[in-house]
Order: sequence, then C-alpha cells, then structure tokens
Amino acid sequence: MAELHPSAPIATYDTPTPRWVSLLTDIGRPVVAAWVMIMCAPGEHHLGKLAGWNDTLAWGMAGVLAAYAGIAAAVASKRPKGAPGKTSAVLGAWLSLATAMSAQPISHMFVTGHWTAEPRPPVWLVVAVSCIPPLVLGHLLHLAATPVRVTSVALPTATETTPVTPPAPAQTPQPRVLPTAAWTQAVPVGVRLLPIVARAAEPTPVTPPAGQPIKYSDPRCAAIRPLYDNGLRPGTKAIRLAIVAAGFDDPSDGVIRGQLRPEVERHEPHLALLPPAPVAIGA
Repeated sequence: MAELHPSAPIATYDTPTPRWVSLLTDIGRPVVAAWVMIMCAPGEHHLGKLAGWNDTLAWGMAGVLAAYAGIAAAVASKRPKGAPGKTSAVLGAWLSLATAMSAQPISHMFVTGHWTAEPRPPVWLVVAVSCIPPLVLGHLLHLAATPVRVTSVALPTATETTPVTPPAPAQTPQPRVLPTAAWTQAVPVGVRLLPIVARAAEPTPVTPPAGQPIKYSDPRCAAIRPLYDNGLRPGTKAIRLAIVAAGFDDPSDGVIRGQLRPEVERHEPHLALLPPAPVAIGA
C-alpha cells in the first residue's frame, strides 16, 4: 500500500537573480528613459514655439520637463516615509508626468490639423506653457531646500557603565501535529495518511548585550556593516563592491536588498533610518 510519509522540514531556497537579468534591468531602464525623452522632445519643442519662444529656446521646454520628472521622481523614491518634502516630491513627480503626457496630445492635435494655430495659438495655451519653466524652478528649489530629518540614536560613552543582562535561554518550540480527521475523506483508497508535522517558526534574532560583537548568520554582513559608519545608508552597488573586496562571490541585487542589508539593519534598527547614500553615476 502506498503511504504519505511525514513531511520533512520545510526547505527555503534563496534563488539569486541571474546576472543577465540584473544587467538587462540596469541597462534597459536608462535606454528606455532616453528614448522616451527623445520621443517627447518634438512635441514639447512645438509647444514652446507656439508659446512664443524661438526655435533654439523652445528646445529648453523638453529639457525642463525631462529634468523635472527625473529629479522629482528621484527625490520621491529616496526620501523615507514621513520625511519633510516627501509629499511634495510625490506630487511633483505626478505633476511632471501629467505635464509631459498632456504636452504630446496637445502638440499632436495642432500637427495633425485637428486644431489650428492660425492666425495665432489660443491664449490659454500661451499662458499655460509660458508658466511651466518658472513653476518647475520654484518647486525644484523647494525640494532642494527641504532638509531630511535624521533620527539620532544616543550611544553610551566610554565612562558610562551599562549593566549587562544575559539573554534569556531560548525555548525550543515543540512541533505541532495537525489534525488528520478532516483529511481522511479526501484521501484515495489504498493510501494511508500519516500525521503532518508543521514546521515551527524560526526564532527572532536576539540583539547581543552592549559590549559584545554582533554575530551575523551570514559572514557577508560583517563586510557591509562598516559602510554605515559615514552616516549614510549604503546602496546596492556599494554593498556589492564591499562584498567582492572582502573575497566573497558577487551576489545578486535580490540577495543584497532582501537578505544581507535587512539582517544588518535588524540587529541595529537605527541604521535603517539613515539618509540614503547618493548614487554614484560613474560607477
């Protein structure tokens, strides 16, 4: 007779992202962004000419909208939730996207003959397009002048004595046997159902007492921790360079963002509140 064996401990697999997927993502995003700006530039240039700028200055309309969208989106994604300027940056990102989207159909309506600019373009179009550059500049200056709130964590000085409390002994969780009565009717004839033992939840890592080094489950975390000493939260590329420099294999972006950096910040939660380090474009 066939038997259903008791379930073995549930295995968790860390499936790293293939290198070619990371390269395609890193290269594909700037390529798509460049092509989008190239496709939108003629329509924005056309609106600039309709508003009264000459042929040369009208190309600045495409640059203004592209820079506005990129800067607002970058600030909105980098600022932590609740930080000053976060809401304004999100609204600016949506506003820049709406402006870039509306510029294309309006320009195409004039180009395809559905609307006509003869003998002169509408007053509302001239006023609206003329107000875009100063409004964009004002909002970007507002985002640049808004400080980022950093939560400071007080650390004990060398003269202070912190009492060391030994950690409580970890209790070994007992396996829980699931009831099998509800499954007997669904089992085919000739198959004997055995109890299924559910895997107990893994215990939460315990922060070591003050004065003792942190023991990471992954040795690569020890190579990442010094990157926080400059007061900034390191990015994926900086973490990868530190891991490779320490002699480990090149990890994927998913392992860095989903496993290694969270473990470091789980032991020291204040590290997650640090402002993000600037992205090194040259890297």
